[in-house]
Amino acid sequence: MTKPTTPAQRRIIAAADPVTGRLTGTDAQLTALVRLQLAFRHPRPPHAYFLTPAGHRVRDEPAGAAPETAPVEPVRGVFAARTGTEEAPLGEDGPARAREVRDAWLGLVEMRRMTNPDGDRERPCAWERAHLTQAAAIALEAAGRTPARPGREGYRVTATEQPDAVAVREPTAEGVRACGTALERAGWQVSEHAEARTGRRYALASPRRA
Repeated sequence: MTKPTTPAQRRIIAAADPVTGRLTGTDAQLTALVRLQLAFRHPRPPHAYFLTPAGHRVRDEPAGAAPETAPVEPVRGVFAARTGTEEAPLGEDGPARAREVRDAWLGLVEMRRMTNPDGDRERPCAWERAHLTQAAAIALEAAGRTPARPGREGYRVTATEQPDAVAVREPTAEGVRACGTALERAGWQVSEHAEARTGRRYALASPRRA
């Protein structure tokens, strides 16, 4: 069982930035939250502290839902972007997955701010350009698109022969266009094409650089 949080710790969590989850407090206070798996320290300067998915769950609890010293559920596993091409069974959908996706997207936005030379949050960062399929999948799922899985249609993100682009497919042309719109809003350049053999539409997307 995870060590209970204190009233002071819950006040720090409640005061986190509502968008990025960035925390403020003393080094001792923030380090204690890291030990509880409610926060993590960003590896790049200025090494700020941010809420983990478990920390966000604590912050989002309705007032009075649990006593101040209620045990906190530990973080389980590692977040994995869903490209729609997975062969292994996916985890369950639902509120927990939605929170994880939201946290992953907000983490990408904060990474953009911290690593893009001009702090631009609208332009993909180096991590996204190095992990194209995962980054595109996070942007799509965060925008409300549904990844494909056995017995369910949805988007599929795959690598292409172009080193800086991915292909995004949906069962319908409308779905392809909706995915393209979502990626454009996330800072990607998108063009639509037709497969030579089948004529099926797909989107070609690459992270915008300027």
